[in-house]
Amino acid sequence: MKYLISTVLIVILGMLAYGFYIKSTGDVNGEIIVGISVLLIAFVLMPLFIFHRYKDKNMSEFRLDKWFDKLRENEKNNKK
Repeated sequence: MKYLISTVLIVILGMLAYGFYIKSTGDVNGEIIVGISVLLIAFVLMPLFIFHRYKDKNMSEFRLDKWFDKLRENEKNNKK
């Protein structure tokens, strides 16, 4: 998975560079290539990265309920 994410990142960065190069020469297709690469970042690379980073994590650790409970306990202790 790490190699897939690295490969996708390199391809997308190459597309961005090529799109900006084409755009600087005055070709309208450069904007299309830049736009497609930004969409690929948002809808392909980010979900792959998030899945890779959080696939073995316990998601209950990231809930705000525990944080709110700690705040309520601190408020009760400060009032006493």
